[in-house]
Amino acid sequence: MLKVSGLNAGYGSVKIIWDESFEINDGEIVAILGSNGAGKTTTVRAVTGMIKPQSGSVMFNGEEICRHTSRQILDKGIIQVPEGRQLFTGMTVLENLEMGAFNKELKGHFADNLKKCYAWFPKLEERAKQTAGTLSGGEQQMVAVARALVGEPKLLILDEPSLGLAPNIVDEILGVAKDLAETGVSVMLVEQDITKALAVADRGYVIENGKITLNGTSAELQGNEHVKKAYLGI
Repeated sequence: MLKVSGLNAGYGSVKIIWDESFEINDGEIVAILGSNGAGKTTTVRAVTGMIKPQSGSVMFNGEEICRHTSRQILDKGIIQVPEGRQLFTGMTVLENLEMGAFNKELKGHFADNLKKCYAWFPKLEERAKQTAGTLSGGEQQMVAVARALVGEPKLLILDEPSLGLAPNIVDEILGVAKDLAETGVSVMLVEQDITKALAVADRGYVIENGKITLNGTSAELQGNEHVKKAYLGI
């Protein structure tokens, strides 16, 4: 589904990521792992068209999208749940979810997709008329994930979904990611919390100082001595 090859990207003359190569297959959860400042967010921005790569290739379902706009990439089915949620806090939960139906086709599917979201996150139905800014952090993250799901993603990018949330809320959100993968949706899980990420991911890539230094199955990474010492505290 997604194949990134030799990707170099940054801001102005400052290069942040160096020769990154990774891939995500249909129905697979792949974790992009690393500490704060490692280059994870820049990777996401390059894949989603928020910044233009300096060189390299980003292929999605066999098509080069490296020079596409963010909107063109969105229309192809790559949908991101951004770090920090970025909700419209003065709007209601329902109004935020409606923002996920960004074209005519999705508007026609909105009622069905809303039912699915409420099945995954029952609290959102209870809070439908409540303004998003009055919700707890966990509930706001649920809104952000549900808004993305309304867009019917083919590839869902979860950018730091555990940030500032209680473990049970993180588990709930990652459980939804697993459910999605079972239906054929691919998930790119961008995380600092390597323990949580590897518990649900099929495979993972570790980014350090802008370069991918390790990759493998979740079991392989969990057993890697460097990962144990640097990230798992073992």
